[in-house]
Amino acid sequence: MNSPHMKEIKIFKALGDENRIKILEILKDGEKCACKLLEELQISQSTLSHHMKILCDSEIVFGRKEGKWMHYSIIESSFDSVFDLLSDFAASAKLNADNSCDCEK
Repeated sequence: MNSPHMKEIKIFKALGDENRIKILEILKDGEKCACKLLEELQISQSTLSHHMKILCDSEIVFGRKEGKWMHYSIIESSFDSVFDLLSDFAASAKLNADNSCDCEK
């Protein structure tokens, strides 16, 4: 797929999972070690790794290794393009609310 919105598509896909939303809820208060995420989520390390890979690949989350553990934080600017896209959709919908289809009924 060659869409001009590939970044946003990746982000929306990453947000489409309950565990990943829970992870972001935890990370919104700042950087957390994977051990803390495991403790709070009560999931296996392989499951956490799977979810973190998706979040990191979509560039929502940044991971850095410290000792034997990964530490994760939200990349604040990652949502800018999503906010812009949704704002554009909302503004267009509002402007065109009275426009109806011109096709024959």
